[in-house]
Amino acid sequence: MAKVSWQVLRKDRELLVITVLSFACSIVVLVGLWVPAIWLFDASGPADGGKGGMNQTLALVGLATALALTVVGVFFKGALVSGAHERLSGGDPTVRSSLRRATPRLPALLPWAVLTFAVGLMLAALKERAGRLGRFMTDMVGAAWGVATFLVIPAMIVDGHGTVSGLKASGSLLRETWGENLAARVGFGLLGFLAIVPAVILFFVAGALGGAALIVGIVVILAYVAYVVVVLTALSAVFQTALYLYATTGSVPAGFEGSNLRDSFILN
Repeated sequence: MAKVSWQVLRKDRELLVITVLSFACSIVVLVGLWVPAIWLFDASGPADGGKGGMNQTLALVGLATALALTVVGVFFKGALVSGAHERLSGGDPTVRSSLRRATPRLPALLPWAVLTFAVGLMLAALKERAGRLGRFMTDMVGAAWGVATFLVIPAMIVDGHGTVSGLKASGSLLRETWGENLAARVGFGLLGFLAIVPAVILFFVAGALGGAALIVGIVVILAYVAYVVVVLTALSAVFQTALYLYATTGSVPAGFEGSNLRDSFILN
């Protein structure tokens, strides 16, 4: 399925730029929130709150950063799905058209980002306070949440669902079209793991050589890992969109003809 998704993505490689834009916006968010926070704290000095004040400031900035990054990630994921939907429907998407189609969905995407952030925060807090069995159960709940919400963003982008109706649609489709989508999710994770192996090998080789080789190796590794993340993010969006279109229409989207897409969702 990753191979088929890549064949579709090759027709619109500019969609990879959307993921790059997402990373760029994330960096802007990090700089925009943390640089002023650090500057204000240094300017005020420890007398205005001491260590406790610093911890509170860091906690608030950390929460704001996590929420902002979630919003950025959700919006650009929506843009990727928009571009994938246009291509799978026979169109010829661009970065501009993908962003333009995702922007009107912001009233649904923003609350979804907030809900995603809140659920993640709650699960992290429960895991931190739980014992070994509790952490295992929390991980299971998190995995179940990921499965139940797998098609929320495609539902919002393709069919204009809101936050609540999109969540209901995603859960309903999983109940009605249960198949091997979990295996597909694991498969993409395994693909990412295998893709990172060369970077790990290069790191150890560069570390053994030391000196300039280590510096060059680190630069190459960072560039390679960034490329892998960009490609896998785009492939995942294409795959999710194709699954949603097939699950809702029963027809294999353009570009996935001859694939084993029907094995990923078995219509009841």
